[in-house]
Amino acid sequence: MKTVLLDGAAITPSKILCIGRNYVEHIRELGNEIPEEMVVFGKPNSAIGATLNAQLDGEPLHYEGEIALLIERGRPVAAGFGLDLTKRELQGRLKSAGLPWERAKAFDGAALFSPFCRFDGDTAGLSLLLEKNGKPCQQGSVSLMMYPPETIISELTRFTTLEDGDIVMTGTPAGVGAVQPGETFAGKIFNGSQLLTEAKWIAQ
Repeated sequence: MKTVLLDGAAITPSKILCIGRNYVEHIRELGNEIPEEMVVFGKPNSAIGATLNAQLDGEPLHYEGEIALLIERGRPVAAGFGLDLTKRELQGRLKSAGLPWERAKAFDGAALFSPFCRFDGDTAGLSLLLEKNGKPCQQGSVSLMMYPPETIISELTRFTTLEDGDIVMTGTPAGVGAVQPGETFAGKIFNGSQLLTEAKWIAQ
């Protein structure tokens, strides 16, 4: 089983629950419709990886930076930066056919995380910054979400049990794109003006 770091200790998530289309500008950049209800999909523990790949099986991968929340006792207690990697071309074909997204979203190595850092539990001040080759490419905050973390947790617990160590990825803001070999990505999570955690990856 794959692990993530929480304040230096290894934690094993049983699952990763992801929210799609949670930022209006990201919905627009992909030409999607604003959903009438929250979009949820999952990634298994095996999707957790450490290497940022630019492609898989000959298909380019796209990056999506997200605020990731680690759950204990049914509530978020720590935040980390998450990269949701996507086979965008395959996702488009699956969506057009009305089929599930798992092949495009839940493959091995499709979820990369910074170390998680505990915070006071108030998610209102959380924000993210993703830099590509030293320049900002994605920025977002809880204030811009269609569904803030409290709503997300409430909706998720209506149909599934959030176990200790589970991760909730809260959606990506505008600025997604294809990963190119050799590019450097730096993901940061802030609570107000305080830097909570960060991670860097060089695309392979």
